[in-house]
Amino acid sequence: MKETIATIPLMDAFSAQDECPFCYLEREAEQHAISFIMGSAYMEDDIRMETDKIGFCRHHYKMMYDYGNRLGSALILETHLKKVNQELEEQTAAFKPGRKPPIFGRKKAEQANAESKSSLSAWIDDKEGSCFVCDHFKSNYQRYLDTFFDMYKKNPEFKKMFENSRGFCLPHFRDLVETAEKKLNQKQKEEFYPILFRLMKTNMRRLEEEVSWFVDKNDYRNKDAEWGTSKDSIQRTMQKLAGGYPADPVFKTDP
Repeated sequence: MKETIATIPLMDAFSAQDECPFCYLEREAEQHAISFIMGSAYMEDDIRMETDKIGFCRHHYKMMYDYGNRLGSALILETHLKKVNQELEEQTAAFKPGRKPPIFGRKKAEQANAESKSSLSAWIDDKEGSCFVCDHFKSNYQRYLDTFFDMYKKNPEFKKMFENSRGFCLPHFRDLVETAEKKLNQKQKEEFYPILFRLMKTNMRRLEEEVSWFVDKNDYRNKDAEWGTSKDSIQRTMQKLAGGYPADPVFKTDP
């Protein structure tokens, strides 16, 4: 299978022997987007229009702050705030308090509760769910999932890498199952799911054993015993359960 802009990152992610190759891809994309936006990109009008419109989520505001370009952050925030404040004026001007729910009648009460979800609340919900950096990965994520199954079907080397991997975090495991339902025929599913489920169960049990040994190793009776692979099992288990890299150092610009 010919290497493409989508296949190379997937091969690199599986070569890394990470607890989840898709977490690996997500981190690469996230750090690239932060470096991009906090580099010279924030001075470009088309990029600034996007960041003014989309904004950032709580997690990526923190990454931007930690990255270290204070002037860049200030310039991005300055114009973004102008847009948010303009929209806030419009939303508060159009706001109408909801009606008091009736005391009796479940159906009427449910209807009143639905109506009380104002356009102002919906606007804030939209702001919370909108992020320039998140969108950067989301725009490529489905392509990575599709490419995974294309490579699984056509590339024996990649298929072997998958079979020998450490599985996936639970959120990305879910996405693989959902995508497999669309990308694989019945015969392919009968082969794929047993491999995937074996990987997940084997590696989840492995982490259970590593965390258990971490606990036992802190017993004074085991103080001279070897840590084995358990020393960093806490952060790897957190990744397996929820995704991400809780032990990663702060991502900063080069001094």
